[in-house]
Amino acid sequence: MTYSTPHALPGHDGGPPPSRPATTHARVPGPAQRSGPTEDRPRRPWSARRIPACLAAALVVLAAGALLFEVVWVRTGHRATAWWATLAAELAARPLGNLWILAGAAVAAALGLWLVILALTPGLRRQLPLRVPADGHGQTRAVLERKGAALLLRDAAMRVPGVSTARVRVRRHRATVRAGVGFRDTADVKDDLTDALRRAERDQLALARPPRLRVRVRRSRK
Repeated sequence: MTYSTPHALPGHDGGPPPSRPATTHARVPGPAQRSGPTEDRPRRPWSARRIPACLAAALVVLAAGALLFEVVWVRTGHRATAWWATLAAELAARPLGNLWILAGAAVAAALGLWLVILALTPGLRRQLPLRVPADGHGQTRAVLERKGAALLLRDAAMRVPGVSTARVRVRRHRATVRAGVGFRDTADVKDDLTDALRRAERDQLALARPPRLRVRVRRSRK
């Protein structure tokens, strides 16, 4: 807008029009914008399982390669090797109910079941996922070893008045704490110890799936 006369605006002295302060409109984020990456119950990280995969692949390749070479060798008119002739004769002579046939089938079934379990389970049982935003695939990169979690809980237990000794064992779904009490009543120490461990579990550990606490308190022999 242009001003034709210096009296276009009241109180204006004929100079350039006064600049208006820029007005910024804050955009209130909606529910979809406020919600960041999901951090509730992230899944455990998956192990690469390189050693079992390499061993299984090597065994399968060796066995299949040996059988394929022997079949081609016999089909091309050559004489079968001793191990092939012995294996063919044994398989033709032994019934299905033979002990060696059943043992071989059991070993093959156990090996196959082991490979299936390795393929369907994430592994890394000693690592506990932390309560942090997960990535795009729903997996979290931040983990804590069980020994580290046990040390943190042990330090929190030793800070409770009356606790002289503490032993902590952390598993995937349960954390067992055994404490020895030098003075004070054991019931009071157990209550304070449980509260301290829960605070440490919530504030320091920050695990995605906190284990259940199991506190045992006894009078110390010392």
